[in-house]
Parts: sequence; C-alpha cells; structure tokens
Amino acid sequence: MMNLPVPDPDAIAHSEALKQLISDEISRSSGQISFSRFMELVLYAPGLGYYTAGARKFGAAGDFVTSPEMTPLFGQVVAHQVAQILQLSAPVILEVGAGSGRLAADLLLALEQINALPTQYLILDLSADLRQRQQETLAQAAPHLLSRVTWLDALPDQFSGVVLANELLDAMPADIVAWRDQAIAERCVGISPEGCFTWIERPATGALLAAAEKIGEQCHLPPGFESEISLAAGAWAAEWGHRLQCGALLLIDYGFPRREFYHQQRGRGTLMCHYRHHAHPDPFYLPGLQDVTVHVDFTAIIAAAHGAGLELLGYTSQGQFLLNCGILDCLAALPQATPTYIRASGAVNKLLMPHEMGELFKVIAIGRNIEDSLCGFKSGDQSHRL
Repeated sequence: MMNLPVPDPDAIAHSEALKQLISDEISRSSGQISFSRFMELVLYAPGLGYYTAGARKFGAAGDFVTSPEMTPLFGQVVAHQVAQILQLSAPVILEVGAGSGRLAADLLLALEQINALPTQYLILDLSADLRQRQQETLAQAAPHLLSRVTWLDALPDQFSGVVLANELLDAMPADIVAWRDQAIAERCVGISPEGCFTWIERPATGALLAAAEKIGEQCHLPPGFESEISLAAGAWAAEWGHRLQCGALLLIDYGFPRREFYHQQRGRGTLMCHYRHHAHPDPFYLPGLQDVTVHVDFTAIIAAAHGAGLELLGYTSQGQFLLNCGILDCLAALPQATPTYIRASGAVNKLLMPHEMGELFKVIAIGRNIEDSLCGFKSGDQSHRL
C-alpha cells in the first residue's frame, strides 16, 4: 500500500463508519453505485463526509494548502477585480465554499482599504464545521466587518453582484467513463468478495452517455481512454443563468480547456486524492479522511453557462490573472528584506510560476449585464482556447 501517514484510532473508526454507510447503499442499489454518488458520499455525507465532519482540511495542519492560505496578497489582489465588478453591478459578494474563511477575511480587509466594501458578504457552505471555522477566522482577522457577513443555506433565487468560488468546482461529484471498443462504459463502485470497494463497469446511459459521445467525437478519443465528466459542475454553472441578474461569477480552480482535459496523453483521467499533504490516485483509501477531486473541464462550464444565457467575460491562467491585478505591486509595497516580505515572495512565486500553481490553476469570469472589460483579463486572455 502507499506510504501514507497512519491515522489515529478515532479517525479510523470514523472512516469505517462512512465505509459501512456507503456499503449499505451499494447493497441497496443492486451491488453498485455511480462514482459521482460515491464521491458525493465520501465528501458530503452528513456528519461523516470529508467536508461535513470536523477534521481540519486546510493549511499546514490539514491535507492541502489553498492559495488564500499561502499569503494575504492573494485576497488583496483578487479584491481589485472584485471591486470593479461590484461597481458595475451591486455591492454584494457571495462566496460559495469559503473553506477556512481566509479569503473572505483578506478580501474584506482589502476592499475596506480601497473604499469598496460590499454592503453584504454572503457565504454558502454545506459544512457546519467549516462555518464555525469561518466565523472564528473572520472574528479574529476582521471583527469590525463581521456584521456584514451572513451565512446562507441555499443559493438565492435572484442575485446581483460577485459570485466567488476558489477550488469549488473540483470538489463537485463527477462520473468516470471509459471509451471502449464497442461502447462507452460508466465506471461504478461495487464491493469485492473481500469487502473492499472495487470498480464495476456498466453501459453509460442518459445525459452521461450523451456528454461522453460528444466529448469522444470532439477529442477523437482512442479505445481504452478513461476520464471524468462532471455533470454537476456544469449544472451548477447553468443554474446561475436563472439566478444572476447583473454581475459575474469569478471561479478559480485547476483544470483545462476540453481538448487539453481529454488529451490522449491524459488517458487515465485527472482523479486525485489528498491526505496529509500527500497526493495519490486511490479514491477508496480511508473514506472520509481524504479529499477526492477531479480537474475542471472549463469548456463544459462555459458551455453550460452560455446555454443558460450567461456570457464569457474572461479566461486565463491564475498567474496571468494575478499579474494583471497587480500582485507584484502589492509585493513591492511590503517592507523589503523582512520576514514578512520573504514569506510573501515565496508564496507569490508558487502562485505565479507555470510549474507551480500559475499555469495549472485558471480563472474564468462568467456574467450578465457587465459592459466593461475586466481588469484581471486585460492581458493574456485565453478565451479562444475554450
């Protein structure tokens, strides 16, 4: 087995409880469930899923580090783009999947500095544990701004302003398909005779089959190619076509345009798991204790959003977006040769460099009734690649 840190007995018991819950559902479902359902359960099962239970996920003590955790400069720079959209729409921000609350705190403080505070900062997060952590982060970092923050239980029926999501789409459930010689198969999850989770294949059907056929034709996939399709991420983007009146979605995540996502050199897909800062490909390992993600097909996101009446406002790499928004100026404003500057400089390098996060992570803006060009995409826009 992989050389990964060993969890404590309580964590193992927690994982076993979730494994039993999933196994029971498999037994009730003729011996198999879709991988999207498996992913939904391991991440979001009430009280047991990775994001709904109490273990720490973000930062040095967790399983991975997100961009806002690396340096306050990230939030300060994103604030420049957010402020422009707020001015063009309405003074409200909705952050979906706010993690530890670090981005919310840094963003509010930065917007305060440039006199662009929203009247409301809304947060939608499914995890009660993360909500509590977000409240603690904001109370510590920006107590005087906490009154502007409201937590939601569902998407608003109508919204104008900025919808912000950092590393949200990659955690939405995805199905796994395999383009076989004679047909397209859906890779599902079953239980082996030894009682372990295992892969089972069945013919793909319905919306999943239609999406897989379209992708196969567009990307000329060879027999044996396996990858992921997230119908949920596309549906989430399309939903804003019914809700967004004026404003923009600003989505930051790792992924590719479709032809790169389904490139023949990526013939086993992008599924990846994160546990104690170790990345590995086994989604069946320690259910509930590890993150399970897939990269984002940004072509599918804009296609779904455009079909619902929204417009593409910009698409580029995270590195280019942060440069456009002035991250080097923000870094230069820090006192030189101090520990703060040295830490920030190292973080900025990771955020910008192509071999780190600068190229793998992308930023896409999708909106309605936004007339001006957005500052984050003024140079190096890659919309044509979608």
